[in-house]
Amino acid sequence: MRIFVGNIAFATSDVDLQELFGRYGTVSRATIATDRTTGRSRGFGFVDMPDATEAETAIDALHGTSLAGRPLTVNQAKPREDRDGVSRTSRW
Repeated sequence: MRIFVGNIAFATSDVDLQELFGRYGTVSRATIATDRTTGRSRGFGFVDMPDATEAETAIDALHGTSLAGRPLTVNQAKPREDRDGVSRTSRW
């Protein structure tokens, strides 16, 4: 299951997310979204957990908890919608 994590402090790293969610089960991937131009954090990220039960437990336990002084928004990620009807996989 892919989990959205919002309101992340800019100093938080991929490893920090991996460790935080790893307390609740296996994490296959944890990434912080970064700005393409500056490389700085955009304040949100995604965590992939292969076991849905562990993922739900992590969501329930971590939503609203504080990390680096900021309350996290944690929920199941929604599929990304195409903008302007153009698929992200198509090439011009």
